[in-house]
Amino acid sequence: MKAMDWNHIRAFHATAVAGSLSAAARQLGLTQPTLSRQVLALEADLGVALFERRGRKLVLTRTGLELLDHIRIMGDAANTLVLAASGRAQEIGGRVCLSATDTFAAHILPGIVARIRSEAPQITIAIVASNEISDLHRGEADIAIRHVRPDRPGLVGRHIRDTGAGFYASGDWVARNGLPGGLADLATAGLMGFDDPRFPGYLREIGIPIAAEDFRIVSESSVVIWEMVKRGMGVAVMMHEVAARTPGVVNLLPDMVPIPVPIWLVTHQALESSPRIRLVQSIVAEELARI
Repeated sequence: MKAMDWNHIRAFHATAVAGSLSAAARQLGLTQPTLSRQVLALEADLGVALFERRGRKLVLTRTGLELLDHIRIMGDAANTLVLAASGRAQEIGGRVCLSATDTFAAHILPGIVARIRSEAPQITIAIVASNEISDLHRGEADIAIRHVRPDRPGLVGRHIRDTGAGFYASGDWVARNGLPGGLADLATAGLMGFDDPRFPGYLREIGIPIAAEDFRIVSESSVVIWEMVKRGMGVAVMMHEVAARTPGVVNLLPDMVPIPVPIWLVTHQALESSPRIRLVQSIVAEELARI
Protein backbone atom coordinates (compact mmCIF):
# COMPACT_ATOMS: atom_id res chain seq x y z
CA MET A 1 0.00 0.00 0.00
CA LYS A 2 1.36 3.42 -0.92
CA ALA A 3 1.94 5.98 1.80
CA MET A 4 -1.08 8.17 2.48
CA ASP A 5 -0.81 11.92 1.99
CA TRP A 6 -1.02 13.73 5.34
CA ASN A 7 -2.92 16.58 3.67
CA HIS A 8 -5.63 14.11 2.67
CA ILE A 9 -5.79 12.72 6.20
CA ARG A 10 -5.99 16.24 7.62
CA ALA A 11 -8.78 17.10 5.17
CA PHE A 12 -10.80 14.05 6.26
CA HIS A 13 -10.28 14.79 9.96
CA ALA A 14 -11.31 18.44 9.64
CA THR A 15 -14.39 17.54 7.59
CA ALA A 16 -15.47 14.81 10.01
CA VAL A 17 -15.08 17.09 13.04
CA ALA A 18 -16.61 20.19 11.44
CA GLY A 19 -19.47 18.24 9.83
CA SER A 20 -19.32 20.00 6.49
CA LEU A 21 -16.86 20.75 3.70
CA SER A 22 -17.48 24.50 3.93
CA ALA A 23 -16.73 24.69 7.67
CA ALA A 24 -13.66 22.48 7.33
CA ALA A 25 -12.38 24.50 4.39
CA ARG A 26 -12.62 27.72 6.44
CA GLN A 27 -10.80 26.07 9.32
CA LEU A 28 -7.92 24.89 7.11
CA GLY A 29 -7.78 27.97 4.93
CA LEU A 30 -8.57 26.01 1.75
CA THR A 31 -11.19 26.37 -0.94
CA GLN A 32 -14.08 23.94 -0.69
CA PRO A 33 -13.28 22.27 -4.07
CA THR A 34 -9.68 21.68 -2.97
CA LEU A 35 -10.79 20.14 0.30
CA SER A 36 -13.35 17.97 -1.48
CA ARG A 37 -10.68 16.67 -3.87
CA GLN A 38 -8.43 15.77 -0.95
CA VAL A 39 -11.20 13.82 0.79
CA LEU A 40 -12.06 12.00 -2.46
CA ALA A 41 -8.37 11.21 -2.98
CA LEU A 42 -8.16 9.60 0.47
CA GLU A 43 -11.26 7.50 -0.28
CA ALA A 44 -9.64 6.44 -3.56
CA ASP A 45 -6.35 5.55 -1.83
CA LEU A 46 -8.18 3.42 0.75
CA GLY A 47 -10.73 1.99 -1.68
CA VAL A 48 -13.61 2.70 0.71
CA ALA A 49 -16.31 5.34 1.18
CA LEU A 50 -15.72 7.49 4.26
CA PHE A 51 -18.80 9.70 3.94
CA GLU A 52 -22.34 9.26 2.74
CA ARG A 53 -23.58 12.36 0.98
CA ARG A 54 -27.18 13.15 1.93
CA GLY A 55 -28.07 16.33 0.12
CA ARG A 56 -25.71 18.95 1.48
CA LYS A 57 -24.87 16.93 4.56
CA LEU A 58 -21.97 14.54 5.01
CA VAL A 59 -22.50 11.54 7.28
CA LEU A 60 -19.63 9.27 8.26
CA THR A 61 -19.86 5.65 7.16
CA ARG A 62 -18.97 2.90 9.62
CA THR A 63 -15.50 2.75 8.08
CA GLY A 64 -15.24 6.53 8.36
CA LEU A 65 -16.09 6.39 12.06
CA GLU A 66 -13.46 3.72 12.69
CA LEU A 67 -10.84 5.68 10.77
CA LEU A 68 -11.72 8.87 12.63
CA ASP A 69 -10.88 7.21 15.96
CA HIS A 70 -7.38 6.44 14.72
CA ILE A 71 -6.85 9.80 13.04
CA ARG A 72 -8.07 11.69 16.10
CA ILE A 73 -5.10 10.24 18.00
CA MET A 74 -2.78 11.49 15.24
CA GLY A 75 -4.46 14.90 15.31
CA ASP A 76 -4.13 15.13 19.09
CA ALA A 77 -0.43 14.33 18.80
CA ALA A 78 0.05 17.07 16.20
CA ASN A 79 -1.85 19.57 18.33
CA THR A 80 0.28 18.58 21.33
CA LEU A 81 3.39 19.71 19.43
CA VAL A 82 1.79 23.10 18.80
CA LEU A 83 0.69 23.44 22.42
CA ALA A 84 4.11 22.48 23.73
CA ALA A 85 5.80 25.06 21.52
CA SER A 86 3.42 27.85 22.52
CA GLY A 87 3.56 26.91 26.18
CA ARG A 88 7.34 27.35 26.34
CA ALA A 89 7.50 30.37 24.07
CA GLN A 90 6.62 33.05 26.59
CA GLU A 91 7.61 34.26 30.00
CA ILE A 92 5.07 35.30 32.62
CA GLY A 93 2.87 37.29 30.29
CA GLY A 94 0.78 36.81 27.21
CA ARG A 95 -2.65 35.28 26.82
CA VAL A 96 -4.35 32.56 28.86
CA CYS A 97 -7.75 31.26 27.80
CA LEU A 98 -10.09 30.02 30.55
CA SER A 99 -13.26 28.08 29.79
CA ALA A 100 -16.19 27.50 32.14
CA THR A 101 -19.95 27.13 32.01
CA ASP A 102 -21.83 30.34 31.38
CA THR A 103 -23.11 30.49 34.96
CA PHE A 104 -19.67 29.90 36.41
CA ALA A 105 -18.15 32.47 34.07
CA ALA A 106 -20.75 35.10 34.93
CA HIS A 107 -20.97 34.63 38.70
CA ILE A 108 -17.78 32.99 39.97
CA LEU A 109 -14.99 33.92 37.56
CA PRO A 110 -15.11 37.74 37.94
CA GLY A 111 -13.60 37.63 41.42
CA ILE A 112 -10.97 35.11 40.33
CA VAL A 113 -10.02 37.14 37.26
CA ALA A 114 -9.79 40.27 39.40
CA ARG A 115 -7.12 38.57 41.52
CA ILE A 116 -5.22 37.41 38.41
CA ARG A 117 -5.29 40.97 37.06
CA SER A 118 -3.99 42.27 40.38
CA GLU A 119 -1.16 39.76 40.74
CA ALA A 120 -0.25 39.36 37.07
CA PRO A 121 -1.36 42.48 35.17
CA GLN A 122 0.77 41.52 32.17
CA ILE A 123 -1.36 38.44 31.47
CA THR A 124 -4.35 38.75 29.18
CA ILE A 125 -7.28 36.56 30.25
CA ALA A 126 -9.67 35.33 27.55
CA ILE A 127 -12.87 33.70 28.83
CA VAL A 128 -14.86 31.08 26.94
CA ALA A 129 -18.32 30.97 28.55
CA SER A 130 -19.98 27.84 27.18
CA ASN A 131 -21.82 24.80 28.46
CA GLU A 132 -20.04 22.72 25.82
CA ILE A 133 -16.78 21.12 26.94
CA SER A 134 -13.87 22.98 25.31
CA ASP A 135 -11.47 20.78 23.35
CA LEU A 136 -8.11 21.42 24.98
CA HIS A 137 -6.34 19.23 22.42
CA ARG A 138 -7.41 21.63 19.70
CA GLY A 139 -6.46 24.70 21.71
CA GLU A 140 -10.02 25.94 22.30
CA ALA A 141 -8.87 26.85 25.82
CA ASP A 142 -5.73 26.59 27.93
CA ILE A 143 -7.42 25.88 31.25
CA ALA A 144 -10.93 24.52 31.74
CA ILE A 145 -13.14 24.54 34.81
CA ARG A 146 -15.30 21.47 34.43
CA HIS A 147 -17.86 19.49 36.39
CA VAL A 148 -16.72 16.13 34.99
CA ARG A 149 -13.46 14.20 35.19
CA PRO A 150 -11.28 14.52 32.06
CA ASP A 151 -11.40 11.31 30.05
CA ARG A 152 -8.96 11.88 27.17
CA PRO A 153 -5.24 11.05 27.10
CA GLY A 154 -2.95 14.05 27.43
CA LEU A 155 -5.22 15.99 29.78
CA VAL A 156 -4.24 16.72 33.37
CA GLY A 157 -7.13 17.11 35.77
CA ARG A 158 -7.15 18.28 39.36
CA HIS A 159 -10.24 17.67 41.47
CA ILE A 160 -10.55 20.85 43.49
CA ARG A 161 -13.65 20.07 45.53
CA ASP A 162 -17.31 19.11 45.36
CA THR A 163 -20.00 21.70 45.77
CA GLY A 164 -23.77 21.34 45.60
CA ALA A 165 -26.90 22.65 43.93
CA GLY A 166 -30.53 22.99 44.89
CA PHE A 167 -33.85 24.32 43.59
CA TYR A 168 -34.47 28.06 43.77
CA ALA A 169 -37.18 30.60 43.03
CA SER A 170 -37.60 34.28 43.74
CA GLY A 171 -39.25 35.61 46.88
CA ASP A 172 -42.12 36.90 44.73
CA TRP A 173 -42.66 33.44 43.25
CA VAL A 174 -42.78 31.90 46.75
CA ALA A 175 -45.26 34.55 47.89
CA ARG A 176 -47.57 33.61 45.02
CA ASN A 177 -47.12 29.83 45.06
CA GLY A 178 -45.88 28.83 48.49
CA LEU A 179 -43.11 26.35 49.23
CA PRO A 180 -43.23 22.82 47.76
CA GLY A 181 -43.73 19.94 50.18
CA GLY A 182 -41.00 17.85 48.55
CA LEU A 183 -39.14 17.05 45.36
CA ALA A 184 -42.17 15.48 43.67
CA ASP A 185 -44.11 18.75 43.99
CA LEU A 186 -41.58 20.49 41.75
CA ALA A 187 -43.00 18.63 38.74
CA THR A 188 -45.99 21.00 38.77
CA ALA A 189 -44.22 24.06 40.18
CA GLY A 190 -43.17 25.81 36.99
CA LEU A 191 -39.81 24.12 36.78
CA MET A 192 -37.64 25.59 34.02
CA GLY A 193 -35.26 23.31 32.19
CA PHE A 194 -32.02 23.16 30.26
CA ASP A 195 -32.33 22.31 26.59
CA ASP A 196 -30.58 18.97 27.06
CA PRO A 197 -32.39 15.66 26.41
CA ARG A 198 -30.69 14.14 29.45
CA PHE A 199 -32.04 16.73 31.89
CA PRO A 200 -35.57 15.30 32.47
CA GLY A 201 -34.12 11.84 33.06
CA TYR A 202 -31.77 13.16 35.71
CA LEU A 203 -34.64 14.91 37.49
CA ARG A 204 -36.66 11.70 37.47
CA GLU A 205 -33.71 9.87 39.03
CA ILE A 206 -33.71 12.22 42.03
CA GLY A 207 -37.48 11.98 42.54
CA ILE A 208 -39.17 14.56 40.28
CA PRO A 209 -41.73 12.85 37.98
CA ILE A 210 -41.32 15.09 34.95
CA ALA A 211 -41.02 14.63 31.17
CA ALA A 212 -39.46 16.86 28.54
CA GLU A 213 -42.86 18.06 27.34
CA ASP A 214 -43.74 19.31 30.85
CA PHE A 215 -41.25 22.19 30.63
CA ARG A 216 -42.68 25.46 29.35
CA ILE A 217 -39.39 27.40 29.44
CA VAL A 218 -36.09 25.84 28.36
CA SER A 219 -32.74 27.25 27.30
CA GLU A 220 -29.22 26.11 26.53
CA SER A 221 -28.04 28.96 28.75
CA SER A 222 -28.24 28.63 32.51
CA VAL A 223 -27.60 32.39 32.77
CA VAL A 224 -30.85 32.99 30.86
CA ILE A 225 -32.77 30.56 33.08
CA TRP A 226 -31.33 32.16 36.21
CA GLU A 227 -32.39 35.62 35.06
CA MET A 228 -35.95 34.32 34.67
CA VAL A 229 -35.80 32.85 38.17
CA LYS A 230 -34.85 36.28 39.50
CA ARG A 231 -37.87 37.76 37.70
CA GLY A 232 -40.26 35.33 39.40
CA MET A 233 -41.01 33.29 36.28
CA GLY A 234 -40.37 29.83 37.72
CA VAL A 235 -38.07 27.40 39.49
CA ALA A 236 -34.61 26.21 38.48
CA VAL A 237 -31.69 24.22 39.79
CA MET A 238 -28.59 26.25 40.63
CA MET A 239 -25.28 25.95 42.47
CA HIS A 240 -25.58 27.15 46.06
CA GLU A 241 -22.60 29.50 45.62
CA VAL A 242 -24.31 31.30 42.73
CA ALA A 243 -27.58 31.54 44.65
CA ALA A 244 -25.72 33.00 47.64
CA ARG A 245 -24.50 35.80 45.35
CA THR A 246 -28.03 36.52 44.11
CA PRO A 247 -30.27 38.68 46.35
CA GLY A 248 -33.95 37.80 46.51
CA VAL A 249 -33.86 34.07 45.69
CA VAL A 250 -35.09 31.34 48.03
CA ASN A 251 -33.90 27.75 48.45
CA LEU A 252 -37.20 25.90 48.09
CA LEU A 253 -35.99 22.69 49.76
CA PRO A 254 -33.29 23.70 52.27
CA ASP A 255 -33.26 20.26 53.92
CA MET A 256 -32.68 18.43 50.63
CA VAL A 257 -29.36 16.64 50.20
CA PRO A 258 -27.50 18.89 47.73
CA ILE A 259 -27.15 17.75 44.15
CA PRO A 260 -23.39 17.05 43.85
CA VAL A 261 -21.41 19.32 41.54
CA PRO A 262 -17.73 18.32 41.21
CA ILE A 263 -15.23 21.03 40.29
CA TRP A 264 -12.26 19.99 38.16
CA LEU A 265 -9.44 22.15 36.88
CA VAL A 266 -8.10 20.74 33.62
CA THR A 267 -5.28 21.62 31.25
CA HIS A 268 -3.22 19.89 28.60
CA GLN A 269 -0.03 18.24 29.84
CA ALA A 270 1.93 20.03 27.10
CA LEU A 271 1.16 23.36 28.78
CA GLU A 272 2.20 22.40 32.30
CA SER A 273 5.69 23.81 31.83
CA SER A 274 4.37 27.22 30.79
CA PRO A 275 4.99 29.82 33.52
CA ARG A 276 1.85 31.77 32.66
CA ILE A 277 -0.32 28.64 32.74
CA ARG A 278 1.13 27.55 36.08
CA LEU A 279 0.56 30.97 37.59
CA VAL A 280 -3.03 31.31 36.43
CA GLN A 281 -3.82 27.71 37.31
CA SER A 282 -2.44 28.19 40.82
CA ILE A 283 -4.57 31.29 41.45
CA VAL A 284 -7.70 29.69 40.00
CA ALA A 285 -7.21 26.54 42.11
CA GLU A 286 -6.77 28.57 45.31
CA GLU A 287 -9.88 30.62 44.63
CA LEU A 288 -12.03 27.65 43.61
CA ALA A 289 -11.08 25.85 46.83
CA ARG A 290 -12.71 28.58 48.88
CA ILE A 291 -15.71 29.76 46.90
